Amino acid sequence: MQRFMNNLARGMAMLGGLVLTFLIVLTCLSVLGRTLNTILHSNFAETILGGLTKTLLDTGVGPISGDFELVEAGIAFSIFAFIPWCQITGGHASVDIFTSALPVRVNRFILMIGEILFALTLILISWKLYDGTMSKMRYGETTFLLQFPIWWAYAISLVGSVVSAIVTVYMAVVRSAEFFRNETIVQVSGGADH
Repeated sequence: MQRFMNNLARGMAMLGGLVLTFLIVLTCLSVLGRTLNTILHSNFAETILGGLTKTLLDTGVGPISGDFELVEAGIAFSIFAFIPWCQITGGHASVDIFTSALPVRVNRFILMIGEILFALTLILISWKLYDGTMSKMRYGETTFLLQFPIWWAYAISLVGSVVSAIVTVYMAVVRSAEFFRNETIVQVSGGADH
């Protein structure tokens, strides 16, 4: 089961990384297009390039239409795509100034409670995203510029949140078993047992 969850989390993180890379390239191209458009509309460009300025502007040099709509949808998915890997590797930020001096058993209890609360939170988020997806689908809302259905963005985020919830529930079960058995079952790079 651990291997399956690791592969699931790693796969989601890779997919999130691909989406994030696409969004970075999209944003850079849009900013470049916007900058070129501004330059081509200046008197300076008109003086140097003459008629070529109008030709370049006629090709559509400018920002990518709807870039912020794609970034908004893609970032939401990417965030959910990275959560499982962060969760299964213990990569969340933690402040253990006080807890590092506590006994291992107490730290296991704190870790178990944190995992359970996080799992419950992600289940709640997934449930509300499902409700939002159904609502947006029912009303047929679309984005302003690209006119793609808003429920698509909700649906891809829902997939990420459901996978996140599955991995966090698994980790909550693991941390609960570790607390009740008083032994480490899954070693992570962060956490109370290192």
